[in-house]
Amino acid sequence: MTDIKKLNDDFSVAGQVTPDDLKQAATEGFKSVLNLRSPAETGVLSDEQQQAEALGLDYTNAPIAPTNDHDDAIDQVLWELDNLPKPVLVHCGLGARAGAIALISTAVSNGWTLEELTAKANELGVPLEQAFLKQFIQKTFGDQSRST
Repeated sequence: MTDIKKLNDDFSVAGQVTPDDLKQAATEGFKSVLNLRSPAETGVLSDEQQQAEALGLDYTNAPIAPTNDHDDAIDQVLWELDNLPKPVLVHCGLGARAGAIALISTAVSNGWTLEELTAKANELGVPLEQAFLKQFIQKTFGDQSRST
């Protein structure tokens, strides 16, 4: 897995995985895979769930399209990240959605401020600029978002 980015002990993020990436993830001790891609997206691995589960990995597909407001979907993804066996490999098309969502989950779980989230995102090179993420961050961090 050449494009994997470890955010912390619980979450690593990547772009679209291949069958070899799934095998490597299982070998490296990952317990779960969370796919944020819609089955309609170009380049999706059509039998990813079957391949992941055959390797002993828990698998969840919780699509989040970057072009829409998906508060309910993001809430569901945060729940999944909280409840999936760790460590989790979170992926999307290029890794940006996966990195942002996993980092937001970490921030929520650890009670970070918006400033702490932003600093960690900058340190790791995780973009938080997508409109749907900004809306979710506003909802999650409330007044802190207005002061920045």
